[in-house]
Amino acid sequence: MDVKSFVDALLPALSTIGLIEDIAYNTEGPVVNGRAHLFGGDERFVRFFFNQATGTLAFALIAGQQRVWGVDFDNRRGWHLHPVNNPKNYVAINPQSVPAIVALLQDVLASGGRSAESEDDWLLQ
Repeated sequence: MDVKSFVDALLPALSTIGLIEDIAYNTEGPVVNGRAHLFGGDERFVRFFFNQATGTLAFALIAGQQRVWGVDFDNRRGWHLHPVNNPKNYVAINPQSVPAIVALLQDVLASGGRSAESEDDWLLQ
């Protein structure tokens, strides 16, 4: 995947999420770095990153300055998920397309940040 393909897949996928207020991103050489802000304040956003040269890809849902969920790919750990109930954990997953990652994000947002293991609702905080 190249930078253009990443952005071309990302923007339409993010536009399907009604909780996203705006999207800002920057490209510099082989790197895309940006945020999709959620309605309700600056403390809640999705951070995304892609490096064409290394293949590194990262999506992190941030609330209160902490990652509460994420999906990443890097050459060291491969594809992995940072689950809502334990975002510091690394759970190996199958390779994901950008639209598939955004669909997972949409499911997390639709749940209000709840998981089977936790009654915490970080989305409403």
